[in-house]
Amino acid sequence: QVQFVESGGGLVQPGGSLRLSCTASGFTFSVYAMGWYRQGPGKVRGLVAHIPGGGGTIYADSVKGRFTISRDNAKNTVYLQMNSLNPDDTAVYYCMAESPTTYRTYWGQGTQVTVSS
Repeated sequence: QVQFVESGGGLVQPGGSLRLSCTASGFTFSVYAMGWYRQGPGKVRGLVAHIPGGGGTIYADSVKGRFTISRDNAKNTVYLQMNSLNPDDTAVYYCMAESPTTYRTYWGQGTQVTVSS
């Protein structure tokens, strides 16, 4: 049974930083691609950052240079370091895992990030 524990969301002022964590279980974490997606108010869910099991990263243009995705396979955890946050980053952030063979995706429950003064 695939499970995720997401943490690190909250309220932060513009220009601030947060680090999201997603600890997964129920599958072979090291070979799965992991990603962070977000859904803002009135918007569709979209990619924030992606890291395959073999390394390499992909970022949405809107977060390049500000956000960093990383993974610790020993801890079955993927992170999203978010710096220079602005109100447009306000969204529910979701952790995603993708099978390297079936491409089936699994989703976390989401964690709220609110950027406001």
